Amino acid sequence: MSARISVCQHNELPCLQVTHPQGSALIALQGAQVLEYTPHGQQPVIWLSEQAGFERGQSVRGGIPVCWPWFGAADRNPPSVRQLLPGGEQPAHGWVRNAPWVLRRVDPAAETVTLEFGFPHRRWPATFPEDVELTLTVTIGAQLSLCLSTHNRSSKNLTLTQALHSYFAVSDVDQVRVGGLEQKTYVDTLAQWERRTQAGSVAINAETDRIYLGTRDGIEIIDSGWRRRIRIESKHSASAVVWNPWIDKGKRLSQFPDEAWRRMLCVETANVLEDRVELAPGDSCHLDARILVVND
Repeated sequence: MSARISVCQHNELPCLQVTHPQGSALIALQGAQVLEYTPHGQQPVIWLSEQAGFERGQSVRGGIPVCWPWFGAADRNPPSVRQLLPGGEQPAHGWVRNAPWVLRRVDPAAETVTLEFGFPHRRWPATFPEDVELTLTVTIGAQLSLCLSTHNRSSKNLTLTQALHSYFAVSDVDQVRVGGLEQKTYVDTLAQWERRTQAGSVAINAETDRIYLGTRDGIEIIDSGWRRRIRIESKHSASAVVWNPWIDKGKRLSQFPDEAWRRMLCVETANVLEDRVELAPGDSCHLDARILVVND
């Protein structure tokens, strides 16, 4: 059986249902957001809230939102990023995750199917370089791969932060640890952005919001409940974000059931803080993540 791609509607959002012998995915055209990914015969890898609203112009809780050209709150970004932004309050995580993208290319193959999405650069504010090309390439098969590419075709320098804000499905966060971050420096955003050193693997036993630095090696979500490891292999990224809202914040989040914090964990491939990206005119960059499951 070859890959099948069909258009479907989830509330206000048009989506693409991708079915391949090796795995399936659901992708929203808003934000080019991968909403679901499940390898054939396995548990879901990407988590999507059962209360997701699928409203036009609003974020969808779960999946892999694209954060660009800044990550998190705009005022927490380096001055070289902030100076390209217009005045006034800016949305969290940039301009592109809640806006429509365009499907430009589909490339079916025996082992995978690849979809390329582009963001219309006419949407940039006047303060931002006028000709910046942004594309997201998603490859679906036994593994899931994403490549976020930025090409600065303008005559101005461009500095940005970015992330693939991946929500991973887990059996129960109590039975999960994150490996590959041992001895890494991290910024604890819940403790006045204090810098600390990770001792051992990461366990989630409270609200967690950390930015890890120097993360050029693979990261693993070790899930003893589902007896599997989700391996995240990144390129052109030296920072990662680990986030779980836990109980109290989870109750305050939109599109988030009270107990959903148990079943999800964000481990995000990123370029943030001093790992920001600087592009001279004509330069380009790529942020890559390859996600695969190893069953124990």
